[in-house]
Parts: sequence; structure tokens; C-alpha cells
Amino acid sequence: MASYAIGDVQGCFDELGELLGRIGFDAARDRLWFVGDLVNRGPKSLQVLRFVRSLGERAIVVLGNHDLHLVTQHEGFERKRKDDTFDDVLEAPDAKELVAWLRTRPMMHVEGRYAMVHAGLLPQWTIHDALSLGKEVERSLAAPDYRGFLANLYGSKPERWDEALAGWDRLRVIVNAMTRMRFCTPEGAMEFHSSGVNPPPGYFRWYETRTGAEPAIVFGHWSALGLKLTERIAALDSGCVWGGALSALRLEDRWLAQVPCRGYQPVEE
Repeated sequence: MASYAIGDVQGCFDELGELLGRIGFDAARDRLWFVGDLVNRGPKSLQVLRFVRSLGERAIVVLGNHDLHLVTQHEGFERKRKDDTFDDVLEAPDAKELVAWLRTRPMMHVEGRYAMVHAGLLPQWTIHDALSLGKEVERSLAAPDYRGFLANLYGSKPERWDEALAGWDRLRVIVNAMTRMRFCTPEGAMEFHSSGVNPPPGYFRWYETRTGAEPAIVFGHWSALGLKLTERIAALDSGCVWGGALSALRLEDRWLAQVPCRGYQPVEE
């Protein structure tokens, strides 16, 4: 049995199939860890969702910002953006079931020597803390009144964590860190305007603010950063939808497999 962590798929179903062929994936034996953003920007979000859902317990998926964008748009709380490409999901006869499945994916997964999250973790959070905080969000997304949370999900305030935070503000900060963050201060203030590799003055790449021994953190979300593998992190968003590659990392021995991608979105200058 092998476990493979896979970078942001974003609706690139054909490339996902090629990658699974490259690694010799066996659904009866192996497991796939998806870093989030299964959907959007690529052409086949519906096929990706149907396939990953069909894997059952063989697939572990954490929520990404594009996944939440699909959920909120399906529920009528978010406007369509010009570069959205998940109308195939919204118009599908099984849309309700697929979105409900997606909405109830975890925010974070921890197992053995690895912790997986879509974007990042704040410096004040231990892995244990973050897992517990993620479950607060998961309970709200799975609750009968989950629509109340979705209606209050978006916004960049508060921009930093405080244990005293409560209600929607508390949940929003957790979601923003785990699905949107790239840069923060050592005190945990987040910055959401920059998407390149270099942090703005006074900020750091979020993983540079973490200290002490902990499981290696597997994440995506950051195509500008690209593939980056160290003892402490495995950044797996290698920009498939932008014409880069789709990457799979075998967690047992860190063997890497990649397939080139066609590029469905123009790379911004």
C-alpha cells in the first residue's frame, strides 16, 4: 500500500488520470491525499468530483478556497467570477449530492509523519491546536444551519488570530489561514493582497514562522511558489491549470511523479 499526496487539481481531470497512470495507482490498495482545490479554473470539475468521491475512503481531501467558492455559489451566497469554470457541477443532476460531499470534507488531515492543509497554519498553532480548530469549522459546515456560516464566511477581517475570538470572526480566521494564507507575521497577522513568492515588508512566508519539531506539512494553494520539498514542508501546487505540472508525492519515501499540463488559464504577467 502506498499513499500519494497530489497537488491542486482544479478541474484538470485528464491530467489527473495521466498522473494516476504514471504512479500505477491501485484503488484497492493505495490511497490519495488531495491538498484541496479539486475544482475550478480547469475544464472538468464535475468529472474530478465524481471520480474522487467514488474512491470513498481511498481518497482524503482537505478543503481549499476554490472548493468553498463552489459550495457558497451553489448555496447562493457568492457571485460568479469571470474565470469560474464549474458550471458543469452547478448544472449537474447530482450537484446537490456532490456539493454536500465536498462541504463535509475536513479542513486538515494529520497522519504519521505528515499534516496536510490547503494553504497554511498560523505560527501560534501547534499541529494539535490546528487540528482542533479545523474541526470547529468542520462542525459548522456539517451542521443543519450550515448556511448561516456560509453567509458569514467571506472577508479578510480579523486579519490575525486571537484565542478570545468567537462566533463568525473566529471561524473566518481559521478558514482564511487554512485556505487562503501565504504570508503572515511572527505574531500571526495575515496578508492577503500578495500572491507572488516574496513577502511584503514585515511579513514572512507562513512556513518560515513555524518553529520546533512537528510533522512535515503538505500543502498546495501557491502556484507561484511551485513545487518545494524540504524536511519540514511539501508544497505541491505546481501550477497545473496554468500550464505547469500536476504532482504526486509518495509519502512513504518521497518519490515524486509529475505530468505536464496543457494550461487552461493564461499566466498573468
